[in-house]
Amino acid sequence: MIIKRNGGSTMQKIALTYGVLSGTIVILSMLLGIVASGGESFWSSEIFGYLIMLIALSMIFVGIKKYRDQELGGMIKFMPALGLGVAISAIAGVIYVFVWEIYLISSDYAFINDYTASLIEKAKSEGTSGAALEKVVSEMQQLVEDYAKPWIRWPMTFLEIFPVGLLISLISAALLRNARFLPANSK
Repeated sequence: MIIKRNGGSTMQKIALTYGVLSGTIVILSMLLGIVASGGESFWSSEIFGYLIMLIALSMIFVGIKKYRDQELGGMIKFMPALGLGVAISAIAGVIYVFVWEIYLISSDYAFINDYTASLIEKAKSEGTSGAALEKVVSEMQQLVEDYAKPWIRWPMTFLEIFPVGLLISLISAALLRNARFLPANSK
C-alpha cells in the first residue's frame, strides 16, 4: 500500500471537489423542487429540501473516506477528518448561498413574500386571530425587512445547510477514524 505525502494540497482538492459536488446537488435539487411545485405545498418542500441536503452532504463521508483510504493508507484521526468534513460543508454552504442569491434575483425576491404569506395563512388556518395573529403578521413583516438585508440573508441562508453538514462531518469523522470501519480495499 502506497501512502502519498502531499496531504495539504490533496485535502484541499478533495474538500473543493466534494464541496462543489454537494453544493451543486443540493441547490439544483432544491431549485428543481421549487420550480416543479410552483410554490405549492411549502411545508412538504421544506422537508424535501432537508432530505436532499442529507443525501447531497453524504459526499462529506465519501470525501473523508477517499482521503483516508487513498492518501493516508486507511487511517485518519478524528480532528483531520472533522476538519475535512467542515471544509466540504463550508464550500457546499457558500455555493448554496451564491446560487440562492441568483435565484432570488431572477425571481425578483418573491420567495420571502410567498414564505411569510404561507406562515400567516398557516396561523389563520390553525385558528390564530386577534392580537396573536397581529403578532404573527408583525413578525413576518420584520422577517421581510431583515431578509432584504444581505448581511442578514446570507448568514441565514448559510445556516440552513451548514449545521446539517456539521452533523454529518461529526458522524463521518467518528466512524472513519476507525480503520476497521469500511476498510480500504487491499490489492
